[in-house]
Amino acid sequence: MPSTAHHSTHPAEPTASASSQAPSTPAGRPRGAPRALRGLLPFARPYRGRIALALLFLVLAAASTLLLPVALKSLIDQGLVAADPGERLMALRGHFAALFAVGAALGAFSAARFYMVSWLGERITADVRDAVYAHVVRQSPEFFETTQTGEVLSRLTTDTTLVQTVVGSSLSLGLRNTVMGLGALVMLVVTNPYVMGQVLGILVLVVLPSLYFGRRVRRLSRASQDRVADSSAIAAEVLSEIPVVQGYVQEAREAERFHRSTESAFETARRRTRVRSLLVAFVITATFGALLWGLYQGTQAVLRGDVSAGHLGQTVFFVMILVGSVAVLSEVWGDLLRAAGATERLMELLAARSPVQDPPVPQALPPVHGGSAVRFEHVTFHYPSRPTQPALLGFELDVRPGETVALVGPSGAGKSTVLQLLLRFYDAQQGAVLVDGIPVRATALAALRGRIGLVPQDSTVFSSSARENIRYGRPDASDAEVEAAAHAAYAHDFIAALPQGYDTFLGERGVRLSGGQRQRISIARAMLKNPPLLLLDEATSALDAESERMVQAALESAMSGRTTIVIAHRLATVLRADRIVVLDQGRIVDVGRHEELVGRGGLYARLAAMQFDTTGGAG
Repeated sequence: MPSTAHHSTHPAEPTASASSQAPSTPAGRPRGAPRALRGLLPFARPYRGRIALALLFLVLAAASTLLLPVALKSLIDQGLVAADPGERLMALRGHFAALFAVGAALGAFSAARFYMVSWLGERITADVRDAVYAHVVRQSPEFFETTQTGEVLSRLTTDTTLVQTVVGSSLSLGLRNTVMGLGALVMLVVTNPYVMGQVLGILVLVVLPSLYFGRRVRRLSRASQDRVADSSAIAAEVLSEIPVVQGYVQEAREAERFHRSTESAFETARRRTRVRSLLVAFVITATFGALLWGLYQGTQAVLRGDVSAGHLGQTVFFVMILVGSVAVLSEVWGDLLRAAGATERLMELLAARSPVQDPPVPQALPPVHGGSAVRFEHVTFHYPSRPTQPALLGFELDVRPGETVALVGPSGAGKSTVLQLLLRFYDAQQGAVLVDGIPVRATALAALRGRIGLVPQDSTVFSSSARENIRYGRPDASDAEVEAAAHAAYAHDFIAALPQGYDTFLGERGVRLSGGQRQRISIARAMLKNPPLLLLDEATSALDAESERMVQAALESAMSGRTTIVIAHRLATVLRADRIVVLDQGRIVDVGRHEELVGRGGLYARLAAMQFDTTGGAG
């Protein structure tokens, strides 16, 4: 069951142009790599105090590292050159004590830095994951017509893990080595500008090729993440339909399809790793050459008597820190490139804008006593994925409060579209849909949908207990109210027979229940909500004859005193409807009661002939 996530300091969602789906950024289009990481700034801003503290510890740890060469110089020049053995012993003790103090400070500051940065990485990543998920679940169904669920899951898991690695580790490592490298650079300039000039020349030669390799790494990183998302999409689709896969003996075929996808992801990752390996090899070789050159120049200066042995040790240590920092930064750069691609993909999801939005100033729905009134005025609607094929064309329907209207017609006639527009999952391109006299576009989505109860054809059962599944209709309902709804939906007996009764875990998608039991859970959920407008989409389609009789009685009780729109081919619901609306190709072709429609012939009579006998009984 969905639960309330941590929302204490979520930043405002980034603004973007209205779009119904996540925009796709071509993997081959280069941008400034770390620039994409700016998308994380709104998530980091609430933790400015902790970031400042982490930076303070980072600077103190880097400063402690930079003190080590200074302490080493003092040890060599002052602790080893004193003439008197007693003075030498005392000097050595003092210098080693100083070295230990520096090391202890380095350990304490590094531990504090590690904790603060790791906390920030975990917290910011959790906030990003929460924000992306909360944003995605508010998208209209149009978004999911073009975006695979597995793709979204990949971004929520794989991409956020990459971001966590960078924010919680690599970025800190990069900043620490940047501070140490710059500190070592300053000290080298101050203590030995000649050696520094040569080392800088070598480092320029290191940086320029690194930028070229970096762009290639970033392009391949984005492509690699896309291929992993493809694998996730395949797995999510297949695992959600495993009975069909096994029923058609397609396990080997699906395993092979997944294998091809993972091999594609591996090949892309291999190319990325090869380029990163070349980058690391080049940087380490070049920096090691810089170290040896600096050491050679220093030894020559000692032999000439230009500098002391301690000065040489200090210079070598600073050169090691500098080139070591550059080597680490080359690897961190690769991580930043990967995280930049992951951040882009996450920001694309956050930038997606559902075309179905609350109006700037929502109109309140009037209070109702009993059922709601529903009106469709000259509605024409095309699904975004089928822009040339109208699902409804000039559709007009007026449903009075408390009336039960059945929608019938062949597959694709537009029956389910009527319910989709009433729930405002989509907006009609022409015409208006009104509930209780208010256009659905003019009222808040939560207020509109709070007035509607839905029992879908494919009943949904979450991975939770029977009690929590029914309570999904009204989260603040008491246990007694939940059980009363179950009784009304004829679900109490089979729930009570479960191992833990109402607290029994029903499994993913309710796999521990039969189709009819899942449907009765769904009906109980809608009845607990007790809405003035009830939408039934083939609500008894999954029931056997005995269960259907029980649920029909429950549905009749649920429909009493409220407006009900039913999509049904089953006899009982159609016969009891106040009106039957016959649809074909998005238009209303006939309206009336069962006997009238059969007597007039036409489409309804042909449909009824397959299900009803001439006396109105079951066929």
